[in-house]
Amino acid sequence: MSVAEPAGAESLRRRNAAAVVRSLRVDGPGSRADLAARTGLAKATVGTIAAGLEEAGVVRELEQVRSGERGRPGQLLTLAGGRPVGLGLEVNVEYVAAVALDLAGTVRREVTRPVSADGVVAALAEVARQLAADLAGAGLEPVGATVAVPGLVDGDDRTAVWMPNLSATGTAVADAVDQALGWSGRTRVTNDADCSALAELHHGAGRGAGHLLYLTGTVGIGAGIVDDRRLLRGARGFAGEVGHLPVGDPAARCGCGRTGCWEASVGLHALLSAVGMEEVGTPQETAAAVARAAESSADVREGVAVVGRWLGRGLAIVTGVVDPGAIVLGGYFAPLGDLVLAPAADELAATLASSALGTPDLRLGELGTGSAATGAAERALEDVLSGTSDLLGA
Repeated sequence: MSVAEPAGAESLRRRNAAAVVRSLRVDGPGSRADLAARTGLAKATVGTIAAGLEEAGVVRELEQVRSGERGRPGQLLTLAGGRPVGLGLEVNVEYVAAVALDLAGTVRREVTRPVSADGVVAALAEVARQLAADLAGAGLEPVGATVAVPGLVDGDDRTAVWMPNLSATGTAVADAVDQALGWSGRTRVTNDADCSALAELHHGAGRGAGHLLYLTGTVGIGAGIVDDRRLLRGARGFAGEVGHLPVGDPAARCGCGRTGCWEASVGLHALLSAVGMEEVGTPQETAAAVARAAESSADVREGVAVVGRWLGRGLAIVTGVVDPGAIVLGGYFAPLGDLVLAPAADELAATLASSALGTPDLRLGELGTGSAATGAAERALEDVLSGTSDLLGA
């Protein structure tokens, strides 16, 4: 910021730059006149902002176009891609993952690594360290980092207050990534289902849905809720903690120590128990092995169907509360395809009290293991997309 430039003017400049970038990201390339019309900014303001963004390497020009028969041709602007990038990471019972996402929505780097439950924090820090070095070698630097975790996170966006399947509460995750990146107090932590909901909304099966329920499918079960295309987090950020609702088999014991939790009937371990198989890697790899076994085994198909029916029953209860237009089943559910989707849809329709008014569109997630990390990367870009951070200095 220039010494002579008032703080208020600097804040307005950042917000205007963010408005131009959001328009290019959501609505696609446009001329300076188009961007002025989309954002409501003056044409001269857009011209100044666009010049600064070009100099910073955030936008670039496309071919000349004419808006009419007369007049000088305008230059289409588009996001250049590559700079800046948000770093999203995920820590889970079975694996850690990382995604580097640029403003254009392009995944620049992606890593998934199976781990043991007692070594996830160290493995996460190592992945962050290696990815940061890789990005630096390519001339890219993260503007922020967010870690998706399977549990509840305090309103400070750093403190994990409850993770029933992992021993990593407090600020251990945030501190480990900060140290790996050479930062202090900059890494955010957020719920994995919330992150996956954002990822599927912007990049996957949730595109076009204004009201979305995303359900994770790993050892634990959680939900991300999107209302009018905005993430619904609740008063303390705990909205969507559905895995421990008492809507599962009353006799099934959960990892939290209680019985009857929904995830004890529909989580990955419940699936493996139902089909009599062992884990073979990530949840998605394990589910793919189950799907292959189901091709020749009626017992495996019925085991998956049992899980699907418990899934549909719980979805009916959650749907009655949040009324989503679409439900995206992520994690291990996606490789199972219709094996789990069909019984879940049937049970959802049969159980939902308002099914006469229509049931939500039940979809399989498209982003696989990287969904939570991709959504975390979206959150890592929030400061530049809101104008809190300076794009013109990117």
